[in-house]
Amino acid sequence: MADEKDNDNIDTARSPFLEEKAFKSRTVLVFGTINDKLAADVSKRLIALAAESKEPITLLVSSPGGHVESGDVIHDMIKFIDVPVNMIGSGWVGSAAVSVFLAVPKERRVCLPNTRFLIHQPSGGAGGQASDIAIQAREIVKVRERIAALIARESGQSLERVTNDIDRDYWMTAEEAKEYGLISRTIVKQSELS
Repeated sequence: MADEKDNDNIDTARSPFLEEKAFKSRTVLVFGTINDKLAADVSKRLIALAAESKEPITLLVSSPGGHVESGDVIHDMIKFIDVPVNMIGSGWVGSAAVSVFLAVPKERRVCLPNTRFLIHQPSGGAGGQASDIAIQAREIVKVRERIAALIARESGQSLERVTNDIDRDYWMTAEEAKEYGLISRTIVKQSELS
């Protein structure tokens, strides 16, 4: 019990130090489920880093995805700031995280060797009256079309192919993601970014 408490204290003591180091290294993490809290945190960090310097920012992404509109916030904020962003995939980049990942030009999109990518259509938990379910279904179709168009535009694949591919879960290894056009290359070391 004492060891566990000591570890908590160490983590708490290191947190401001690690936050400061991450800020100084101009690195932002998008880890875990994408939701409004994560979108707000990432947006604040991007704005602060853009105000600090015009040097590139590195975004590390390892996320199964999450809320589509929260992913859209991060995507739009990356495009909004006047600072170049390097996108690095690690672990897995799935669903709404792919939209975040595609916010930068292809030459700035890379991943580590063991990264997996997942593209698919949005899902929803429609409920309520029949008229409300019909509205939700129309909105899901609109989001699906927008996601397919984004993936097609940023990967160079045809809209028809992407629409077919996202009909079900479509997994890709790092090499397959490169062939598909989601990334420009795989890197192993941080020094390979420059």
